[in-house]
Amino acid sequence: FSDPFINRRRANGFIQADTRLEAISQERIRERNKTPQERQREICEDYYPCELYAFRHGYGAAYRHYFGRRRTK
Repeated sequence: FSDPFINRRRANGFIQADTRLEAISQERIRERNKTPQERQREICEDYYPCELYAFRHGYGAAYRHYFGRRRTK
């Protein structure tokens, strides 16, 4: 075997793609697509009275209490 280079077909047979890079990209996609409950919890955590209410009644109830219905006059 005098040629140090091999063709692409043979190279793909024993060199595998790095699966860690694929896992990292999938994780970044999941970070962008948050569930509505997670977004509501983050909003509630940023507002201190809502967070205190959440410790006692849960984040769902706290979000509904403070941000659920917009009161208009």
